[in-house]
Amino acid sequence: MSALSIDVRTEVPGFSLDIAFDVEPGITALFGPSGAGKSTVLDVVAGLRRPSGGRIVLDERTLFDAKARIDTPVHLRAIGYVVQSLALFPHLDVVTNVAYGIARTLDRKARDDRARTMLQRMHIAHLATRRPLTLSGGEAQRVALARALAMSPRLLLLDEPLSGLDEPLRDALAEDLRTWIDELRIVTLLVTHDKAVARSMAKAVVKIEGGRVRQTGTVGEVLG
Repeated sequence: MSALSIDVRTEVPGFSLDIAFDVEPGITALFGPSGAGKSTVLDVVAGLRRPSGGRIVLDERTLFDAKARIDTPVHLRAIGYVVQSLALFPHLDVVTNVAYGIARTLDRKARDDRARTMLQRMHIAHLATRRPLTLSGGEAQRVALARALAMSPRLLLLDEPLSGLDEPLRDALAEDLRTWIDELRIVTLLVTHDKAVARSMAKAVVKIEGGRVRQTGTVGEVLG
């Protein structure tokens, strides 16, 4: 059985999404033009948008099933989600931002220690006491990714995580992400409309156009 299985339908004003595909551990790129429905897929999987029908299963655990009336709350899905806006808290320093998503079953010191470990692994330990508004674009991206990974997610959702970065920063961050995700075997959906990003990061590609899956396969099979 695949690590993640998605078969859902939903309607929004002027747009319908009807998709089905399976995902294995590692990075799978959701590739397609703007408005294709890629970000909607992430919102549906995260539980931020309720489908009108279908089923989502992660590691044999049903997150959503319209017929069975199962709709797991967002905070119980164990999903890390890095949105395009990054959504860092401007009033908190970097280490507190990263610690924010770590389970409250750990005490404050344990959360702080884990957050600082993640900052080290993302090569930004020196930013621990900085506020988000003082960071460069690449630094802010790394903080957002560190926060998502610090919660030990079963699934990682990345919405254009390398957008707006120049080529050297993009390549360095892509390499670090690949290393982390392969090491931890995290199921990852990466939204992008950039072939270079998909080729450099993904093991598999789901091509989406008009709210429908048009092709699935390896990077070479889908993108040539």
